[in-house]
Amino acid sequence: MNCQRYLLLALSVVAFASVHLIQAQPDQLGFISLDCGLPPSESPYTDSVTGLIYTSDADYIQSGKRGVAEDDVMYAYRQYKDLRYFPDGIRNCYDLTVNKGINYLIRAGFAYGNYDSLNVSPKFDLHVGPNMWIAVDLEPDLLESKKDHEIIYMTKSNLLQICLVKTGATIPMISTLEVRPLRNDSYMTHLGPLNLIQRKTFRDSDSFLRYVKSQFSIQ
Repeated sequence: MNCQRYLLLALSVVAFASVHLIQAQPDQLGFISLDCGLPPSESPYTDSVTGLIYTSDADYIQSGKRGVAEDDVMYAYRQYKDLRYFPDGIRNCYDLTVNKGINYLIRAGFAYGNYDSLNVSPKFDLHVGPNMWIAVDLEPDLLESKKDHEIIYMTKSNLLQICLVKTGATIPMISTLEVRPLRNDSYMTHLGPLNLIQRKTFRDSDSFLRYVKSQFSIQ
């Protein structure tokens, strides 16, 4: 089954190179862009690089505490400086309002930034609702690096839950959570959700094509 999903994703990426099937709205309609741990008093703000509007995650989750990366740790995007960590409980979930039966691209971003001054890489699981999404391991990206995980998922109801699940001694944390509606003919998800394996850009430059230059990119 996993091989089938990977094949479908690979075929979809090739198709996307010639036909832009993903149609994110240029006016950010339906976008959810959360800067996790951002104080509500600083929300919303417009990212200076992408023009995307980010809001605090405070209205989407009732648990967790705010953290900030160390002062000498710098990131290209503001939303990776703040974070929310979860010292209490095994399972902590974001509740997001979405449209039922729609394909969504979900992206969770993590930047540890030694916010707790422990230099210990967090390891935990990420779930979509009750189902396992991926095991998060930040060890190779401990300080100034960041890690993103993406999945394409068709919603089963108007409530989408993204959950961080503690699996060991370290504390789950998250920096940013982004959700983008897609056309249902963009990817075939009838076999189940599709995890991102690798992203390739068919262009001369090595730089990422980002929103707003590419309205079809979550990057």
